Amino acid sequence: MTVASLVTRSRTEIVAIGPGATVFEAIGRMVDANVGSILITEGDALQGIFTERDYLRRIALQGRTSRETRVGDVMTANLVTVSPEETVDRCLATMTERKIRHLPVLRDGELLGVVSIGDLVRARLEEAVDEAEGLKHFVTGGYTG
Repeated sequence: MTVASLVTRSRTEIVAIGPGATVFEAIGRMVDANVGSILITEGDALQGIFTERDYLRRIALQGRTSRETRVGDVMTANLVTVSPEETVDRCLATMTERKIRHLPVLRDGELLGVVSIGDLVRARLEEAVDEAEGLKHFVTGGYTG
């Protein structure tokens, strides 16, 4: 299974904000959308990502205020991104290796969406259930393939 199927299937709105917005505004959008990250964009260009973890490390622990700090000053700028052709298993491996929970999906520089570790685990579980059902049908003689 590829990331393209997840992005196409979910068709969720991309949650994004400009780098000049405050962290408080970014958090408000994240809460409204019930997500753990927000993409930082300028025009059509992806600039970075701001996550709950970024808030803890760069706002709370450093004594900054979310109402005064610009999200562009505390975002993660060195993004790990994937193409829609990337497999779910490879994305999970990348997330584990890099200790990240969100991957923006880009095709030729165009932002298509973002996948979370939850999205990937859910997809992998659905795939495993489908495989188990197929094997069950095969073993019980219900296989028609």
